[in-house]
Amino acid sequence: MSIQEKMRQELYSKKIFDQARAYAFDYIEGLVSMDVFPQKEALRLLSHFDEPFRTESTSTSEILKQLHLYGSPNTTAQIGGRYFGFVNGGAVPAALASKWLTDIWDQNGGLYYTSAINAKLEQVCELWLKEIFNLPNSTVAGFVSGTSTANLCAIAAARYHLLKKLEWDVNENGLAGSPPFRIIAHKQVHSSIKKTFALLGLGKKRIEWIPSDNHGRIRIDALPELDETCLIILQAGNVNTGAFDDFDKVCTKANKAGAWVHIDGAFGLWAAASQSLSHLTKGIEKATSWAVDGHKTLNTPYDCGIVLCKEKDALISAMQASGDYIVRSDKRESMFYSNEMSKRARAIELWATLKYLGKDGIDEMVTGFNTYALLLANKLKDYYFEIINDVVFNQVLIKGKTDEETNVCLKNLQESGTLWLGGSKWMGQDVIRVSICSWFTNEEDIEKTVEAFVRARDSKD
Repeated sequence: MSIQEKMRQELYSKKIFDQARAYAFDYIEGLVSMDVFPQKEALRLLSHFDEPFRTESTSTSEILKQLHLYGSPNTTAQIGGRYFGFVNGGAVPAALASKWLTDIWDQNGGLYYTSAINAKLEQVCELWLKEIFNLPNSTVAGFVSGTSTANLCAIAAARYHLLKKLEWDVNENGLAGSPPFRIIAHKQVHSSIKKTFALLGLGKKRIEWIPSDNHGRIRIDALPELDETCLIILQAGNVNTGAFDDFDKVCTKANKAGAWVHIDGAFGLWAAASQSLSHLTKGIEKATSWAVDGHKTLNTPYDCGIVLCKEKDALISAMQASGDYIVRSDKRESMFYSNEMSKRARAIELWATLKYLGKDGIDEMVTGFNTYALLLANKLKDYYFEIINDVVFNQVLIKGKTDEETNVCLKNLQESGTLWLGGSKWMGQDVIRVSICSWFTNEEDIEKTVEAFVRARDSKD
C-alpha cells in the first residue's frame, strides 16, 4: 500500500481521531492530580523519543500512543489552577473545542480566498476588540502569534510613519542615511520591546531611556520635551509588579506634540474589560498602537496575539504584502495587517472565546485574577512572607527574610510538583514571582499554594 493510500484510509476511517480523543479525555481527567511541572520519574520517560530516524513509515496509532504515554506526563499543566510561572493563561473550554474542529479545517488565514471564515471572524473580532478597549473607530487589527510579534508590527508601523513625516520612505531607502526620529522608553519595558528595537535596526543605544518609579511605572516628571518625531513606549502591566503606566497624562502630552504612542499590553490591557479594574487603563484610547495577547489574560489557546493600530495606512505600508500571484478580493485580507503571509487561522479561537464569555464573563474572569492575587498576598503575609509590590492586578512578588531563604523556598516549590512559578530580580532583591491568569484557579488552589509556600520555606532538607 502506498503512503498516499495509507493516509487516505486513516483519514476516512476516523479511528485515529477516536484514539486521540480518548487520550485527550484521559489527560483532562487527570489534570487536577498531575504534577504542575513533570518530576524526575516522568522526565526519564523522555528518553523514549531518543531513537533513530526510521526508513519505513510508522502507524499513526503508535505515534499517538507514544505521545500519550511519554509526552502527556511531561507537559506543563498550565491549563490547570496552579501554574503561576510565566504569564501563561489557561484555555477556555469553548476555545479548545473550537480549536479541535478548526485543526481539521487546517486553514491558511492569510487571504480571503484561502479562508473566508477566518477573514470574516477577524473582521468581527476587530469590531469587538475596539468595543472592549474603547479604541478609535479607525483602529485596525492584525492577528499574530503573540505580543512579541504584535510589538514588532506596531513599532515597524511607527517607524514607517515617523520617517514618512520626515520625507523618507524606509521601505525604498532603508535606514542607512535616514533622518533621525526619537524613541522614548522607560527602563522597565519588557524584553520583547528591546528585542524589537534590535530587529528593526533601531539600536538600543539610541533610545532615550528614562527612569521608572519603584513600581516599574514611567516617571512622568522625567519625560523630555516631545515633538512629532517621537515614538513613546508605554506598558499596561509590568511583568514583575503588574503596574500600569499613566497613559492619560503621557498620551495627552504626546497628542499635543503629534507623537506616536505604543502600548505594550500583553496581559494588562484586558484590565479595560473589568469594571473594577478599568481605571488602570484610563487614557489608552489616546495612544496610536497597542499590542495584546489572547492566550494570556483572555485564556485563548496558544498562539494568539493581536496588534491594534489606528494608523491603518502606516500598518499596511510597514507590512507591505505584495506579489503578482496574490489574488485579492473585496473582503478583508489578513496578510496586509501583520508580518505573516501564510498563517494559522487563530482568530477563530479568539472569536469563540469572546463569544462564549461575553462582556460579563470577561469581566468576571479578569477581575477574578486580581481577587485571587490579593487573597494569596494577604494569606502569605499571615505567614510572615513579605509582599514587595502593590498588588494592583494579577502579579505578586514575594520574598523571604533573606535572598538565601527566598531562593531555597523557590527551589523547594519548583521541585514539589504542587505548583510551578519562577524567580526574578526586583530592585536588587531576589524574589518569587506569581502570575495568576488561568480561569481554572480557585480558592482551593490558593489554599494549597499557601501551604506549599510554608512547607517550602520551613523544610529542613
